[in-house]
Formats: sequence, C-alpha cells, structure tokens
Amino acid sequence: MEKQEKFKRSYSDKIFDIVNLIIMLVLFLVFVWPLWFVVIASFSNPNEVWNGNVILLPKQFSMAAYEAVIQYKSIWIGYRNTIFYTVAGTLTNLFMTICAAYPLSRKDFMPRNFFMFLFMLTMYFSGGLIPTYLVASKLHLINTVWAMIIPGAVSIYNVIITRTYFLNSIPSGLQEAAALDGANSFQFLIKVVLPLSKPILAVIGLYYAVGHWNDFFSALIYINDKSLMPLQTFLRDLLMSNKMLVNGMQGMDAAQAEMKMQLAQTLKYSAIVVSTVPVLCIYPFIQKYFVKGIMIGSIKG
Repeated sequence: MEKQEKFKRSYSDKIFDIVNLIIMLVLFLVFVWPLWFVVIASFSNPNEVWNGNVILLPKQFSMAAYEAVIQYKSIWIGYRNTIFYTVAGTLTNLFMTICAAYPLSRKDFMPRNFFMFLFMLTMYFSGGLIPTYLVASKLHLINTVWAMIIPGAVSIYNVIITRTYFLNSIPSGLQEAAALDGANSFQFLIKVVLPLSKPILAVIGLYYAVGHWNDFFSALIYINDKSLMPLQTFLRDLLMSNKMLVNGMQGMDAAQAEMKMQLAQTLKYSAIVVSTVPVLCIYPFIQKYFVKGIMIGSIKG
C-alpha cells in the first residue's frame, strides 16, 4: 500500500510538473515573442515587414531602418538630453534618498517617526498635476533641464526601502565602534554605511535610472523647447505620427511613397531597439546586487 501511495504521489507530481512547464512555456512565448519580433523586424526588409512575412526570423536582412535612424538628428538630440537627465537625475535621486533614509534609520534621531509619517502621507495624498505645474512655474523651472530632475528628486517608496535596509543590515555595534574610533555621523555614513549598502543602492539606482530614461510625460508637461526634449518624447512622436518620413513624401510618385511608408513601419522597430539597448546593457553589471538588494530591502522591516 505504501509503495502504491508513493507511486501515485510521484505520478501526480510528474503530471503537475508537466502542466506547470507547459503553462510557463506559453507565458514565456506570450511575453517574449513581441520583444523578439521588434528585434527581427528592425533587421528585415521593410517590404517583408509590410507584407507580414516576418514571424520568427529576419527576412532579407537590411539595415535601412537603422540608417534612417542615424540620419535623424532629433534622435541624437534626444539621446544627449536623456543621458544627461538620467545621469544627473539618478545622482540627485540617490543623494536625496540617502539624506532622507539615513536619519530615519537612526534610533537616536528622536523625531524620525514624525517625519516618517509626513513622508508616507505624500504617498496617499498629492497636490495634483496643476498645483505641481504652478509650483514649477513659480520656481522658473519651465523649459529648463531642472524641470526633468527636481520635481521627481526623491521617491518615498525608495526612501522606505533604503531606510529598512539600513535598519536591518547595518549592525548598531558598528556605529558604537566607529564612535570609539572618533568617527562622527557623517564619517560613519560615508566610510561604513554606504560601502555596506551597495546592493540596495544599486537596486534603487537602477529604478531611478530606468524611470528617467523612460520618462516622456514630464517633458510633455514642462518642456516646450525641442532642444531640451528627451529621447522618449521623440520616440513617442515617431510611433504616433511617423514624423521622420511623412514630411519628405511631398512630390513623390506612388511607388516611392509606398517604399517610404514601408520604411516608416520598420523604422518604428529600429527606434525602439536603439532606445532600449543602453538600459539593457546596465543590468549585467548590477545583477549580483539586484536580488539581494530587493529581498533585504523589502521583506524585512
């Protein structure tokens, strides 16, 4: 009887594993295939993409779409601006987050619960878009690079995660030992806390960087000068209106206009790839910190 029960249990486990594997494979294909299609379509002949012949592999390998992207000057203006916004914005975010999280993690900081309450209150109630715009206008941030950095200088969610990490991963004995060696609070933060907090800093730094890289809504609200627009705003215009090619179609015959429209379709995919690759290149460098930082910073506390 015991052997039969073990056999039945083992058989049911195998059935479960097979069903689970099938479901995971289906979900994998559902989520991965659109991304894969964007990549292969960007390297395919525009005519093949237009006719729907591209499914699993590139058809008639072509770099025409990437050549058109390179020739589009607004893409490079957007790249320049986005890199600045991402680097300057992420450094500002990390600085503000550490300045907020470290005092809140110190048990000898008496009003920490009061300030924590005020911070968390902003997660549930905000001024709204119009008051925020009016404040930015009064501070003369409109049509400046600071409009993309200062309004979102800190995320309370990331402050809470960082504070929790400091509380649970930095032993209080280290602070006492540093004080005996003559280190003040600032020296303890710079020389002890931050070197031990690389996982959480890498994680929230990635969150901030991806947020800045993908941000186009802030530019729509605060920026009117095209020379200050980020890459994602130009990409949005491209995906919605094909501005890169429509303006040059006047005076063309039907065949040339059709070729332009086919290239415009493929151009969307190449622009998406070009705007996504830099962010994907960041992940391998912080992968070793990513899981550790998320687990320690979010579960405990």
